[in-house]
Amino acid sequence: MPAEFANRRVVITGMGLVTAAGRTTSETWDAVVHGRSAVREITGFDTGRFPVHIAAEIHDYVASEYMDDKDSKRTDPMVHYAANAAAQCLTGVDLDALDRDRTGVLIGSGIGGIHTFEHQFSRYLNGGPRKVSPFFIPMMISDMASGYVSIVHGLRGPNYATVSACASGGNAVVDAWMLIKSGLADAMVTGGSEAAVTPMSLAGFCSVKALSRRNEVPWAASRPFDAERDGFVLGDGAGVILLEDLEHARARGANIVAEITGVGLTGDAYHMTSPAPKGEGAVRAMRQALVTAGLGPEDIQYINAHGTSTRMNDSSETRAIHEAFGAHAGTVAVSSTKSVTGHLLGAAAGIELIFCALAIRDSVIPPTINQDTPDPECDLDYVPNDARPMRVDSALTNSFGFGGHNVCLVLQRYDASGGA
Repeated sequence: MPAEFANRRVVITGMGLVTAAGRTTSETWDAVVHGRSAVREITGFDTGRFPVHIAAEIHDYVASEYMDDKDSKRTDPMVHYAANAAAQCLTGVDLDALDRDRTGVLIGSGIGGIHTFEHQFSRYLNGGPRKVSPFFIPMMISDMASGYVSIVHGLRGPNYATVSACASGGNAVVDAWMLIKSGLADAMVTGGSEAAVTPMSLAGFCSVKALSRRNEVPWAASRPFDAERDGFVLGDGAGVILLEDLEHARARGANIVAEITGVGLTGDAYHMTSPAPKGEGAVRAMRQALVTAGLGPEDIQYINAHGTSTRMNDSSETRAIHEAFGAHAGTVAVSSTKSVTGHLLGAAAGIELIFCALAIRDSVIPPTINQDTPDPECDLDYVPNDARPMRVDSALTNSFGFGGHNVCLVLQRYDASGGA
């Protein structure tokens, strides 16, 4: 890294959310803070033959309200959500004041355009190769969210996608952070997007028995860390932020929401779908994030947990927090916002990073809803059911993916006087 870039600080100056809980950042955050579950019965396709009928599905979304009508027909819903969230995070930004050659886009997706894949495969089965759209490949591939946002806004800096299952959005943010720190970019539009509430996705996750089957009470289905949890709930949407070099943001008078000061990246090297039993990889990732931020465990007030509501993940993550935070584990507030939004897979890290930034901005910790029955294996302060007014100066967010991918990020309150 060139010496002139070694001390670069990276700040968040824009945020955009599209989820089943809300079409905007403010709508989603209001639902999360007030504990309004976004889980409902699936309406996008017939679930009669499935054991699971529920998801945090985005209903009645009309992409042409947010993007060019022709483009909306030639892109997958995964791109629709990313484009909307990116437009939100760039609201009020004078793009002509940016160096577009040094402003890039990096949006991760765990599954990519699976809506398109399923639809076009059906056309192939019913009508043969000639029925497959010429837009099939560009609509399906995971990098097209980044590509489309780059094209629409004329951003010519680094442009690609990350794919690491449920850690995809986290890896995207870390890469964007490092690109700015290294001097290869001054600003990055980054995060994650996913549109995986589809028949094949649902069938696949049902087959591995990963999903909650509380079809009669969908709002109570996602219950991270609760003794009666029975699986996660699929969710759709996107979380996208604008990251900038601090001096770049100051020069244009940007509103700085928070600063990303620490990152941690590790691999479990254990199993394709199961976390390491004692959370060893997660422990190392959390410790790395704290070290790169220059913080100790006692400096963190809030952890936004990966908290999927599966039996293994929640107990493993709890053990990992105990190991990484030691005596402080019992005093730090921990919550899983997936209890409201469902699990957005590759988009989860992007939206949960935004929730951490908003917790810092608004001095409130969002709750873990449906936290009713204590589990002896999950014995931390999970902020059950009701938000907690509390000043948050430093927060950590965890994202773990199939394949043993672990990503942790530390956010801190921005201090204009020089410290984080």
